[in-house]
Amino acid sequence: LRPFVLRRTKEQVVPELPAKTEQVLEVELEPGHRKAYDRRFQRVRQEVLGLVDDVDSNRFQILQSLTLLRQLALDPSLVGEGDAPSAKLEMLRELMGDAVSEGHKILVFSQFTSFLAKARDVAEELGIEHGYLDGSTTGPKRKELIDGFSEGDFPVFFISLKSGGFGINLTSADYCILLDPWWNPQAEAQAIDRAHRIGQTRPVYVYRLVAKDTIESKVLALQAKKTQLFNDVLGETAQAAQSAALSADDFLALME
Repeated sequence: LRPFVLRRTKEQVVPELPAKTEQVLEVELEPGHRKAYDRRFQRVRQEVLGLVDDVDSNRFQILQSLTLLRQLALDPSLVGEGDAPSAKLEMLRELMGDAVSEGHKILVFSQFTSFLAKARDVAEELGIEHGYLDGSTTGPKRKELIDGFSEGDFPVFFISLKSGGFGINLTSADYCILLDPWWNPQAEAQAIDRAHRIGQTRPVYVYRLVAKDTIESKVLALQAKKTQLFNDVLGETAQAAQSAALSADDFLALME
């Protein structure tokens, strides 16, 4: 492919960009949360094993079951599995409180708006000024929020992964907190690039919150595997990442 593909990484094109530091923070589920998760996992595992022989026909049903499991890893109340506390929200409370007190500006991402709203509630409980952007935020309101964050009106911006993954510049932020991992690592990279791009003058710190011993840990491993494959063949291109559908082997790995 070398004669046909010209690759230029961000480091080559913008060598003056400040450093980006990424860290995975593993979160232990509370006992009640763990019990609810393990119970649902066994049901989903049996369901997926029964469907995976015909992935193409059953893909939607498999992904629907896995999505519910991923939501359960965040907070049991999201899927009607009780009201055990979410350890991720507690970790977010600590991270956000410390960072704001030190003068940092923070982007908080989730692909689930129901959980993003709960994260926003944490900021309200702490008395932290904040903005909130998801797919329903359009037109002048969207621009007003983006401009407000950039101008320092509030230090924390909650953004759904899909609505904030591209098309906006938020280089006033130097912290990115990803509340849940996504199948496609490029989607996360695009979200982080809202802060780590031309115009950024400070080092950027990225924190990925991952529920330990859940499907989230396996999604992270799947990300690493696919990223390595893409880089070996084409480099870090969005087109390569977006073109790869989850295979039967990928689904089985998530259920191990």
